Amino acid sequence: MRINARGANQGAEEHSRSLIRKSAKRFSEKIMRKQRTRTGGVTAPAITPTASAPGARGWRDYALLLALACCWSSTYPLTKIGLGSIPPVTFISARSLVAALFLLVVLQIRGIRIPTDIKAWKLFAFQQTINSTIPFLVITWAQLYVPASNTVVLASTTPIFAFLITWAITRHEPASPLKFVGAILGLAGTVAIIGLDALSGFGKEIVAEIAILLATVSFACATIFGLRLSDYDPMVVAAGSLLFGGTVLLPVALVVDHPWTLHPTPQALVATVVMGIFSSAFGLMLFYMCLTRLGTLTTNAQGYLRIPIGVALSVILLGESVPSNLALGLLLVMAGVAAMTIPADTLKRWLRRL
Repeated sequence: MRINARGANQGAEEHSRSLIRKSAKRFSEKIMRKQRTRTGGVTAPAITPTASAPGARGWRDYALLLALACCWSSTYPLTKIGLGSIPPVTFISARSLVAALFLLVVLQIRGIRIPTDIKAWKLFAFQQTINSTIPFLVITWAQLYVPASNTVVLASTTPIFAFLITWAITRHEPASPLKFVGAILGLAGTVAIIGLDALSGFGKEIVAEIAILLATVSFACATIFGLRLSDYDPMVVAAGSLLFGGTVLLPVALVVDHPWTLHPTPQALVATVVMGIFSSAFGLMLFYMCLTRLGTLTTNAQGYLRIPIGVALSVILLGESVPSNLALGLLLVMAGVAAMTIPADTLKRWLRRL
């Protein structure tokens, strides 16, 4: 009788423990579902400034980097077309809102909700401010005084500033000398494509030129701060950031530009929509995907890839002339991008085979 009682007690205890384990499992799954909904479908832990660099990279990661360069290189000719009949503030606000609306529709189809907590929107707002709103406004103002070629060269220093900030301050990923050499080669290639004559005009409008450099520092900081948003789906971050940026600039556009009095051309309207969907929506989404997969320094290499692609699009869409040093500049740019993106061990193996 005692043996049967002891066995019955043990069976009851085991049954009780089993129920507790099942209840805990169901509770954990419920919490995870709530977390996925809040963060746009992603439950990965946040990447802090001291997190390690991304691990093994495949060809798909570099394909994303090339796609990002293609998206953002189209901003040069499309902006030139749009600004022909639309003022800068209205143009930036319109393309941001078009991009945000497009992404919100896609998120609705995917069944992902935009976060509503204050913490998330503070992150989105700060990221958009340092990555788009302030830099674009500053560069647009500076271009009233600085030639376009000089602006391109100055704006191409973003990878260098990102390297220096990573090496001296954040140290969130390895900042090897090879990557710094790559940044210098990429800048040299940019100068070669734009033309050495561009260097002769530096110093004439020193305040505007310093403003462009400060804007590039802001871009570099945005690529580092953007790692803090890795908790969220890249499309959620892009939609939230663009919605904030477009909404903030809308009252300014209404007061300063009086959009209802404008008469934009059909080409300008098409450029605004295409740039909003292609350059802003897809571009910003790819940007956050590359940050998570490739890290800060490698993602910044797309800034050099944009130059030859942007020149090619300008030749095709705007009928501009082909730069005389395009081949040399393209060679330097590709060498710089290779140094910044290809792992050192892989690069050494390739060089031994030559």
